[in-house]
Amino acid sequence: MNETVPTSDAKTRKDNPLVKLALELGPLVLFFFANAKAGIFTATALFMVAVVISLGLSRILLKEWPVMPLISAVVVLIFGGMTLYWENEIFIKLKPTIVNTLFGIALLIGLAFGKPLLSIVMGSVFRLTDEGWKKLTFRWALFFFVLAALNEIVWRTQTSDVWVNFKVFGIMPLTIIFALSQAPLISRYEQKDD
Repeated sequence: MNETVPTSDAKTRKDNPLVKLALELGPLVLFFFANAKAGIFTATALFMVAVVISLGLSRILLKEWPVMPLISAVVVLIFGGMTLYWENEIFIKLKPTIVNTLFGIALLIGLAFGKPLLSIVMGSVFRLTDEGWKKLTFRWALFFFVLAALNEIVWRTQTSDVWVNFKVFGIMPLTIIFALSQAPLISRYEQKDD
């Protein structure tokens, strides 16, 4: 029998949140610097390439296709392509609104059918009761809608450079703060071993 046993190095990479964070933030950081040096259209083109490379590296290093970055990448490629084709930055600015709205809707639809989808994405990290997963999923759905609304406010009222700064330095800190604020709920509904 020729079974492949995962090496400790592969397991460490898969379980290491820093690797996942680097793969998700890398394209965004490149987008920020490219925008500062060469403008939003060049930044969009580089962002599209970087997202594809990041997904490939995720597949190689983590041995999986990460669901949320995969969906986000598809939207980046579609809206980035429209941005470049029509030379109109509105499309890339709409991307966070659309992605966050899609995530929020998907989570609410899952709840409506009794399937808290967050448990599929984060089930390997947390072991929560059904009630805990439902509450956490509902909170994340609302948070995604808040991010979508914030993106709309910023891109419609600010310059492109301010929007890029918000996209890079606003959304991630807000997401981290929100995630950390869910610790009491996670602790309260954590499934205890018998």
